[in-house]
Amino acid sequence: MQKVLVTGASGGIGTRLRTLLKGVYPQIVWSDIGAPADLGSDETFVVADLAKMDEVAKAVEGVEGIVHLGGHSVEGPWDTILNANIIGCYNLFEAARVARVKRIVFASSNHAMGFYPRRRKIGINAPVRPDSRYGVSKAFGEALGSLYAFKHGLRVTCLRIGNFGDAPLDQRRLSIWLAPQDLVQLIRIGLEHPDIRYEIFYGASNNERGFWDNEAAFRYGYRPQGRAEDFRDAALAEQARLPPDPVGDWYQGGPFCSAEYDGGEPSPV
Repeated sequence: MQKVLVTGASGGIGTRLRTLLKGVYPQIVWSDIGAPADLGSDETFVVADLAKMDEVAKAVEGVEGIVHLGGHSVEGPWDTILNANIIGCYNLFEAARVARVKRIVFASSNHAMGFYPRRRKIGINAPVRPDSRYGVSKAFGEALGSLYAFKHGLRVTCLRIGNFGDAPLDQRRLSIWLAPQDLVQLIRIGLEHPDIRYEIFYGASNNERGFWDNEAAFRYGYRPQGRAEDFRDAALAEQARLPPDPVGDWYQGGPFCSAEYDGGEPSPV
C-alpha cells in the first residue's frame, strides 16, 4: 500500500490519525471540506466536499487505499445526514470504483446497532438496529460497502467504532472504548491483510464489560492493547455524576437512543 487517502482529516479521529499514521505508508493524502488549522508543511491535503462527485473524484486519484472517516459524525437533521453521510458515502465508493482503488476502510459506528440492550452480547451477524438518523447512515454505508465488494471487487472493511479516545469516560464507555493504537491496528488489517474481501469489525479495545463479540477481527489477527478496566474507578466516578437516563442507560447506544425517543417501554431483547 503505497498511497492512502484519509477523509475527515479535520475531525477528532482524523486529527489524531495524522500523528498516529505518520510514516506508516509512503504517501498519505488527507482530505476534508476544510483544511486543518495545524496542517504541516510535510502533509498533503486535498479539499473535497463529499457531496460533490467531481471533488471526491479528484481526491481519490492515484490512491490504492482509502480510510473513510469523512461525513457528519453525530446525529443531525435529515438533510445534513443525507448529504454528508448518504450521498457523500456513495460518491466516495463510486469514485473509488472508477479510479480502481483497491481497498476501503469505512468508519461505521456502534450507533448502527444502538438499540440492543446492554445486557445482550451481539456479533457482526445480528441485524442492524440503528439508534438515530446517523446510525441509519452507517448501516447504509455498510450495505454499500458490501455491494462494492461483491459486485465491483473492492476489498472493504467496516469498523463499527465504539468510543475513540485516550480513556473511557463513563460506564457505557467502559464497554465500547477504542484506544488510539487499537484503531490503527484495525485500519492496517483492513488496508493490508491479504484475505480481506468484505468484513465488519467492532472498533473496541480489550473491554471486560464489552457488548460485542469481535471474533471476526480476532480471526484476522487483531490483538487489542488498550484495557478499559485500567480506567474503571475514574469512569464510574464520572458516571455517578450523570443524571439517570432510563432509555439511554438500557440500550447500547446510550443518549443516541433516548434523544427524540417516544417508543414506550424499552425492549427486553
